[in-house]
Amino acid sequence: MLLDSASLYFRAHFGVPETLRSPDGRPVNAVRGLLDFIARLVADHTPDQLVACMDADWRPRWRVELIPSYKAHRVAEEPEPGAAEGETEEIPDTLSPQVPIIEAVLDALGIARVGVPDYEADDVIGTLATRHRGPVDVVTGDRDLFQLVDDARGVRVLYPVKGMGNLQLTDEALLVEKYAVSGAQYADLAALRGDPSDGLPGVPGVGEKTAAKLIAQYGDLPAIRAAAADPASKLTPTQRKRLTDAADYLDVAPQVVRVATDIPLPAFDPTLPREPLDPMTLEDLSTRWGLGTSLTRLLDTLATHGHKSEPAP
Repeated sequence: MLLDSASLYFRAHFGVPETLRSPDGRPVNAVRGLLDFIARLVADHTPDQLVACMDADWRPRWRVELIPSYKAHRVAEEPEPGAAEGETEEIPDTLSPQVPIIEAVLDALGIARVGVPDYEADDVIGTLATRHRGPVDVVTGDRDLFQLVDDARGVRVLYPVKGMGNLQLTDEALLVEKYAVSGAQYADLAALRGDPSDGLPGVPGVGEKTAAKLIAQYGDLPAIRAAAADPASKLTPTQRKRLTDAADYLDVAPQVVRVATDIPLPAFDPTLPREPLDPMTLEDLSTRWGLGTSLTRLLDTLATHGHKSEPAP
């Protein structure tokens, strides 16, 4: 099970009341909400391995160089101390202080936490999902990761509809039903359609349904572009013009939209722990931040469903 951690703690922050506070009065709703999410996920889906995938770089420079508008609207106007100008993510004031607490709690629990410099959590997820032999569940509220869905390899996306108790189990059949494309075609659909939430303009005049029809007709984006360049193809003059006018965007969009699947990963143990890796630190964190029943519930769930770590080969 691969967690898109930022997606989940954002959801926890906005879904759990800020009245959940530490003994000294600071909000811990995102921390406690994420712990509750993990407990529910482990209890319901019983993974034997779990990795919390992190955004070491939420807006990688190499993606921005290809499409400067990529996530540009999320950049905070006032950078945090020590951040490169214009490169601080706009996140709620009461959430950002909770992220280091989340990281410390996961580490003390012994839940693997993996981030890679210059890459997003999506790229960590893409690499792990590609390398792993056997079923993989990706938990995310980000539709971009639908591109990893692969029935043959057992890769599906658990997409929260409302909380962790109501997850859309996204497989190939659901993608065909909802978007008329397969997992392998989803990134081409996303590139053509664009995504305002990520600052991806898409091809003007080509919405989701038109993009799906083009993919159904030609198979993939390179074939669609070849048809646009072929005067004998069956594209309408309007479609041809839209695609050719967007040539510069379409040259780079696939590299931005597709998650990386071959990034170098640090060594880590993905085994879902049965007991905390560092009980004393965890107890200190629980006392300091008032993690209460959220942590107790997760520890009880791990004791039931966790596994003993085995030495790496």
